[in-house]
Amino acid sequence: MIRRTFLQHSAVVSLGFLGLARCVSSGPSRTELFRYGALQKDPAGYLDLPPGFTYQIIAKGGSTMSDGLLLPGMPDGMAAFPGASGKIILIKNHELSPKSYRYGAFGDQNERLSQLDQSKLYDYGRGEIPSLGGTSTLIYDESSGQVELEYLSLAGTNRNCAGGPTPWGSWITCEEDVSKSSEVAERDHGYNFEVVASETMMMSEPIPIKAMGRFNHEAICVDPNTGIVYQTEDRGDSLIYRYLPHERGVLQKGGRLQVLCIKDAKSLDTRNWNERSFELAESREVYWMDIDGVESPEDDLRYRGYDQGAARFARGEGMWYGQGELFFACTSGGPDELGQVFKYIPSPHEGTDQESDKPGQLILFAESDDRHILKNCDNLTVAPWGDVILCEDHKDAYLRGITPEGQIYTLGHNVGHKSEFAGATFSPSGQRLFVNIQGPGHTLAITGPWAERRDLS
Repeated sequence: MIRRTFLQHSAVVSLGFLGLARCVSSGPSRTELFRYGALQKDPAGYLDLPPGFTYQIIAKGGSTMSDGLLLPGMPDGMAAFPGASGKIILIKNHELSPKSYRYGAFGDQNERLSQLDQSKLYDYGRGEIPSLGGTSTLIYDESSGQVELEYLSLAGTNRNCAGGPTPWGSWITCEEDVSKSSEVAERDHGYNFEVVASETMMMSEPIPIKAMGRFNHEAICVDPNTGIVYQTEDRGDSLIYRYLPHERGVLQKGGRLQVLCIKDAKSLDTRNWNERSFELAESREVYWMDIDGVESPEDDLRYRGYDQGAARFARGEGMWYGQGELFFACTSGGPDELGQVFKYIPSPHEGTDQESDKPGQLILFAESDDRHILKNCDNLTVAPWGDVILCEDHKDAYLRGITPEGQIYTLGHNVGHKSEFAGATFSPSGQRLFVNIQGPGHTLAITGPWAERRDLS
């Protein structure tokens, strides 16, 4: 039955991933793995899920929020934080540009812009074309399944794509945009911003964390053991970055920006587009190199870093910290440009002078060669029980998962909208998977028999 290897990984065991993982495929007639049973057709024609699973649409772009503004559209990266009395604080990005009026918080003609204090927008656009990206916050009661509060929590940024939660209770939102100030725009873009996870209606100050670098940001994750922040860049020739803050948990106080390099392989191209330079399951020792000029007015960090020895990646996108390691997706990596997933295991001396004694390890964890098994993985998250959940980024999108035994399975199929999944994240209790469908601007809460997982061996 097994016709081609989909996923292999190293002998280094983390998150419970064991042995050699394979997926069965023979084109459209492939044998598909279902950890929770085969998908059932949704009578509403919206979202196909396994038996016993249900979805609830908890937010729709364009609806009026508690603050009187409109819920922005194009939701992307997202994270869930614990609140009081079983409440969940859900913060999500909105991937909007300044002229995305129909999806913005202020209406088709920005008629609600006057409801917001101008100082709360990072880029007011000289009052004519304000930046419409940012974040919204939703308070969800998990016991009742009701949304209790919804409000704009960051405003005036551009194309907030992904980001990541911090161990100290905030969300780092990332601009996937490097436009510069002009006759219309008041500010340069291409930065990260910090949003407080708050149960009360409050907007975070729109202060860019410039020391983290100016580039086409995508996602971040934080190692809770060290406070080091890792970053992806959504470019076809991107780098992976590491930020060492001067003060743990206080990113605005500055730090060192570094780029990932492969030991004994200067300027390695990991994309495997023209020739294979990084094999499946291969583990490579890395080192991190300081890079200067981090505000990069010419948007050239990736060029300078690569010329100095940094490794090159194919559209670094989703990133999430698991248990002692982190995963990140490269959406167009691999010979067929169907996507890769890398795993990085930090050094036990990560970020210190002793790091070179036992360097961190980078592993090519997955590389798709069949669009029916996995195509263009983007956002990802790690479930409380160890499964990695992947959001596909294309018109016929699926939710995929990888079991602790290393097998990939299908979790959901977006049949109602020709749009990507984004922002998968579990509630603190693990009972609900929140995910966005970007096109219609919907946020879903998916429940089901998560504990009744099948043995796919």
